[in-house]
Amino acid sequence: MKIHRLAAAAAVFGMLSFVQTTFAQDAPKAITIASEGAYAPWNFTTADGKLDGFEIELANDLCARMKVECTIIAQDWEGLIPSLKVGKFDVIMAGMFITPKRLETIDFTQPYAVDPGGFAVAKDSELGKLGRLAEKYNLNDEAASAAAIEKLKPLLKGKMVGVQAATTMLEFLKKYFADTIEIREYKTTEQHDLDLAAGRIDALFAQQTALAATLAKPEFADFTVAGPGFVGGLFGFGTGAGLRKEDAKLKEMLNAAIDGAIADGTIKRLSEKWLKADVTPVK
Repeated sequence: MKIHRLAAAAAVFGMLSFVQTTFAQDAPKAITIASEGAYAPWNFTTADGKLDGFEIELANDLCARMKVECTIIAQDWEGLIPSLKVGKFDVIMAGMFITPKRLETIDFTQPYAVDPGGFAVAKDSELGKLGRLAEKYNLNDEAASAAAIEKLKPLLKGKMVGVQAATTMLEFLKKYFADTIEIREYKTTEQHDLDLAAGRIDALFAQQTALAATLAKPEFADFTVAGPGFVGGLFGFGTGAGLRKEDAKLKEMLNAAIDGAIADGTIKRLSEKWLKADVTPVK
């Protein structure tokens, strides 16, 4: 009799476990996506308080493909990962690189964009005279990237370089240029843009598309994106959507939607519209 009772209990437990697992993996019908709203043209806040930009349009496109109701909100950069983990929202789309360090605490979709990091400087500076180079160096190729970095150091020696705090861009400068430049950290990119225009810093380091958008403004006519771009290594695997590790079904849905947006040229079209460059990942 005890054996039958144990078997029955095991069967019930198994059914409950199955129901719980199935419930956990149910496709969500509504999600909230957070973006910084301060990283134009990837994401920004308009004068009337609305979010717009490449990632905002892409987020809406992905939601339509998934047939999910989406709410998109703004969240300060430094609070993005902590707020995701405590359930304030479900997805991050904020120009965030997929890096091994971040993968320790949250999960990511496949990349929806790959865009190199680079410098913006005055056109008449030593680095500025080089102009924007076509070369992109992968930091995983240590020999080639180290040689490129060593060539840049004399051109940046003693310069004050602005960079957004708590970003991979800052980690890059600290690792490769700490012995060459002075680093000034900013809470937002808008703040370091203002200081560059006012002459309080000599250069910026950010994604090249974001720099190009900044320098397109009239007050930056004397500045240029200069030197090569850098990818890989600290910059991880590209820019992706961050989500909680337990949200496997949502990740599956987002990956399928990103696949569709890559295949039909939507990411190419939106990135060329907003970023003036095709940042579509190569599959």
